[in-house]
Amino acid sequence: MAEPLIRRALSSLPAGISRGLPAGISRVWLRRILLANLVAQVGIVLTGGIVRLTGSGLGCPTFPQCVPGSYIPVVNQTQGIHKYIEFGNRMLTTVVSVLAIAALLAVVRYVRAGQAGRRLLVLGAVPFIGVMAQALIGGISVLTQLNPTVVAVHFLVSMGLIAGSTVLLLVAVPPLEEPAGRAVPVITRRLAVAAALTAAAVLTVGTTVTGSGPHSGDAEDPNRFGFDIPLVTRLHSGFVWLFVLLVIAIVVTLARAAGPADARRWSGALLAVTLAQGVIGYLQYALGVPAWLVGVHMLGASLFVIATTGTVRAVLRSRAVDRQLPSTVGDGLVRT
Repeated sequence: MAEPLIRRALSSLPAGISRGLPAGISRVWLRRILLANLVAQVGIVLTGGIVRLTGSGLGCPTFPQCVPGSYIPVVNQTQGIHKYIEFGNRMLTTVVSVLAIAALLAVVRYVRAGQAGRRLLVLGAVPFIGVMAQALIGGISVLTQLNPTVVAVHFLVSMGLIAGSTVLLLVAVPPLEEPAGRAVPVITRRLAVAAALTAAAVLTVGTTVTGSGPHSGDAEDPNRFGFDIPLVTRLHSGFVWLFVLLVIAIVVTLARAAGPADARRWSGALLAVTLAQGVIGYLQYALGVPAWLVGVHMLGASLFVIATTGTVRAVLRSRAVDRQLPSTVGDGLVRT
């Protein structure tokens, strides 16, 4: 229902909004713009993490203004350095918005030149719509004094935007050398779906761990979940280990079936990122959750989402083969 409405809305934009752009756009520039959008989506997660870890979440205690009567910090604010950290993060949202708009317009020109189908317009709109929603959610988090549920939603939407931006980049600018007739075992596709659902659980439960820990985002009056930290940490860890097993199974089944090269590359990268995140997570718990390590973990979460998205897409877009796997990798891809 939503997809046709979005496509119709976007199809009316090019004649007015994008008239000043050159006819069409090269693959190189499209890739650069979409990659810049993805990097910006990761960057805003990191700066948001800095806000939280420095206790600067209420450095600007109101929204959309920073303080009543001013959209920028004022000298006599009681928030000290925190006002500049929070305001800086708000300003970076402007940069992310500009890149999201650039991504949308680039996709519009690409489609209008006949270089891609109109379905790409829907994906192209995701970053812009998401950034606008994030601005609203961020404002609500300030107005609710950093309610942990709202803060968790804020983070999860960011993860969704990173996933959407990754899909947009991969769909709009696929590798030129993609081989024809690629296939993966049916079991690998099922494992990929299970991994995607488990990744969502890992991230969601992870927000309850952070929301119950020491880094609330407000140095003066922490607003936290009431969960038992050891309990939610063990639950989070359990989902991570389940995810690791699923990814190992994906890697093994792809290798045994001599699956598509991109799926094998993505799944290998995903396994490496997941294991690194696990090590960081255990270090956090052992060292008392130091702020700098939480920041590294947030960067790892962004990479985790990118690698998961790339793996799941590479597997699901390939033709399914419902046959027994060969006994060795050297037997090659199962014949249909």
